[in-house]
Amino acid sequence: MKRILIILLAMVAFQLNAQDLNLYKKVVKELSSPKYKGRGYAFDGANKAGKYLEKEFQKAGVDEVVCQPFKLNINTFPGKMQLLVDGKKLVPGEDFTMREFSPGVKGEYKLYYIDTLNYNSEKIFADLARPENKDAFVVCDFWFTYKHSADFKRLQSKAGCSNAGLIYTWNEPLKFYKAYGERVIEKPMIWVTASSFPTNAKSVKMNIENEFLQDNECFNVIAKVEGKRHDKCYLFTAHYDHLGVLGKKVFFAGAHDNASGTATIVTLAAHYAKNRPEYDMYFVAFSGEDANLRGSEWYANNPSAPLQQVRYLINLDMIADNNPVQYCEVSDPGMKGYELFEKINSQKGYFKSLNRGKLAGNSDHYPFAQRGVPCIFLMNDDGDAYKYYHTIHDTWENALFDNYEPIFKIVVDFIEQY
Repeated sequence: MKRILIILLAMVAFQLNAQDLNLYKKVVKELSSPKYKGRGYAFDGANKAGKYLEKEFQKAGVDEVVCQPFKLNINTFPGKMQLLVDGKKLVPGEDFTMREFSPGVKGEYKLYYIDTLNYNSEKIFADLARPENKDAFVVCDFWFTYKHSADFKRLQSKAGCSNAGLIYTWNEPLKFYKAYGERVIEKPMIWVTASSFPTNAKSVKMNIENEFLQDNECFNVIAKVEGKRHDKCYLFTAHYDHLGVLGKKVFFAGAHDNASGTATIVTLAAHYAKNRPEYDMYFVAFSGEDANLRGSEWYANNPSAPLQQVRYLINLDMIADNNPVQYCEVSDPGMKGYELFEKINSQKGYFKSLNRGKLAGNSDHYPFAQRGVPCIFLMNDDGDAYKYYHTIHDTWENALFDNYEPIFKIVVDFIEQY
């Protein structure tokens, strides 16, 4: 009889885990689908994803779901996205991307290549002042520009130089960012793959449209599971927004970043809705993370419960990978909790090890760490999926599910023991 009971309990545990994984996969697949346009701000992609999450939290059986509105300014590229070099058409997302703060541009332009081996800034600016180079696009290796940042900053302004814009070459895979998209600079700035852009091209033809969204309305999605006690609480956080689009056809799916973390907090909410916790729990899906942590910063200033009541915050960002070493960052007040995470991991072997990095403003835990909240940031990087980070290839098809169960279990074990 005892053996039968053990088998039945094991079957129930397996079914619960399988159901968690099924829900996790369903949410990741949905959020990374084309209907949300990369969960950016053009075409209202992020807000549509937020409404989907509101319904998923409700289905999970939580006690309350609230959408917390805030506004941000953000530059987007929802229109034409065409670039030809010497008549050869380049592919958005594959061969070229825009810097997030770039204006649009239309026309045909000569090219001026920076001589990086015999760099002479005085000669460059003298060359660009000549009539034959008026309105040229300056071409240079992106990493080289760091060595001469003052010169290249001058090239970005109309007062500094008469060039029409800048093209920076980059090794593959090509990245796209939104962090500094709250403004638009004076000249267009484009990243191209070094392999797709010839070193002796004569001209480029462009038709690229941007749209700057002023006071764009966004919202965080906050789900609550009431505990037996209300004097303290836990926060589980993840951002659901992503990079959006490059033109009308190309979008950044963001399966790993961060449909994966968002899906995990949905499954955690479902778990605790069925297993009433000791303390109140908040599951917060942030918007605006890829726009420089705007949603988490807003929530940190307008929390559901006073931040002094937070026993621990767990931020999940990019966990759809297969690295057996789990990266994390920890606030100073969170070190006691980190020691417990390490103890649990050494006992259960969920990961080969935990790799604690320096605390940085790279995800939504940071505004809370700055305010003295005990917190940890869990991110699985440097696996086989990480190479697709901030590229158009971070898709459902390239997402990996190896680390969902270890993440889920170590978090649940932590809450049980903390």
